[in-house]
Amino acid sequence: MANAKQIEALQQSWAALGAGEMDKLVGFYAESMIFVLPGQDDVLEGRAAFRTALDGIDKALPPGFDIKSLRYCPGDDEIVNVVEFTADKLPKGSQCAVLFKFDRDGLISEERWFVDTEQWKAAF
Repeated sequence: MANAKQIEALQQSWAALGAGEMDKLVGFYAESMIFVLPGQDDVLEGRAAFRTALDGIDKALPPGFDIKSLRYCPGDDEIVNVVEFTADKLPKGSQCAVLFKFDRDGLISEERWFVDTEQWKAAF
């Protein structure tokens, strides 16, 4: 089961993202991490590739993307976040799920977004 330290690290990583602190954000990830982008078409491998992608985060998220709430659903060395969000073209909001897997050092080794891809595309 995911532990309190992993949940706290995940909360801090979301806070770093919201504050635009991208270097702090990548510090929560393992060097050999993978990141599966919304739409499941692209996989980033390694913390350096992830950090580079964060420079274009405004292009990866729908305009006006705003997280309204996060629910933490812990499993065995993994946490699923249910993310409630709004965007300019989704003013009533929507939800997606993000899977975070942790390595034995407590760093995020995998992040995988699960979204309604048609709704996600329409939000741009």
